[in-house]
Amino acid sequence: MVSLSRRQVFVGLDYHQSGVQVCVMDKNGKTLQNSSVANDAATIAAVVRRHGDDVLAAIECCCGAANLAKQLADLGWNISLAHAGFVARMKQNPDKTDLADARILADLVRVGYLPKVWLAPDDIVELRRIVRFRRELVAERRDVKLRIRALLRDERIASPAEEGKAWTKRWLKYLTQVVLRPTSAWILEQQLERLQELSQRIDQVEKRLQSLADQDAVIQKLLALRGIGLITAMTLRAEVAQFERFRSGKQLARYCGLSPRNASSGERESDSGLIKAGNPHLRAVLIEAAQRILWHDTHWQQFAAALLRRGKPKSVVVAAVANRWVRRLFHQMQPQALAA
Repeated sequence: MVSLSRRQVFVGLDYHQSGVQVCVMDKNGKTLQNSSVANDAATIAAVVRRHGDDVLAAIECCCGAANLAKQLADLGWNISLAHAGFVARMKQNPDKTDLADARILADLVRVGYLPKVWLAPDDIVELRRIVRFRRELVAERRDVKLRIRALLRDERIASPAEEGKAWTKRWLKYLTQVVLRPTSAWILEQQLERLQELSQRIDQVEKRLQSLADQDAVIQKLLALRGIGLITAMTLRAEVAQFERFRSGKQLARYCGLSPRNASSGERESDSGLIKAGNPHLRAVLIEAAQRILWHDTHWQQFAAALLRRGKPKSVVVAAVANRWVRRLFHQMQPQALAA
């Protein structure tokens, strides 16, 4: 007779800030419990322990879920993050309830069909936060610049050519001397102050990123590659993290959103741009990196020239370079290659 402490159970967790719906299922698919529990790892573990101690669990990937998953893993659970989009497609009906969501997660774990999301370690989570914080600041600075441009167009102000390129120190000084209506002048002053403040904050973030880069061997390896700067290296490290978690370079390229999307039907065979998947910011960073790589590396220049001779548009060529470069990077960043 198998003791209760060795009984295997499968658990689905539907996460909410105020509570967690917990579905406990046995190996035959029988629901042992499906109820709302306080959002606390110890409380959830105590509820599940009534049914068994050998726990295989899943929780949909959402804000706060990864943190709870780590706490439950520390309590001895074998828990995985589930891809929310794929789980939604597997539901048997269009209705959405907490009970149904928790039950399908438990059932997917039981039958081994759970679409998993990688659970990043704490140091990568912290790195992602600061990289994404910088991205938010850069986006905010871009919006401020657009508002300044819009104000100048509305006031019909065109900067003289002798004032130099936009956003240089000389050009910004020129803006402070432009004669505008009182309200417009005040708004421009506020926007320029905000622009300066954001630039200072971005500089502070980049100094912090540089200090983190100096302590990371993977980032140093990335920085040694032609055309790769600090932000590209930090973004790759934060979003990809461990290159060895992918099975192949092709899988890594797909994760980065750089794989072409097939749009074939019947006798028609064609591509339809890049796949609509992956982190869009990571893809944008890698596309920009590919453009720089084309300036520095003769191998990729020859590859691009061959595609251009075949009539491929330049945007397609740059995306193809990014795709092939990432697939090669996969092999360069394996642990055995880093140790060599």
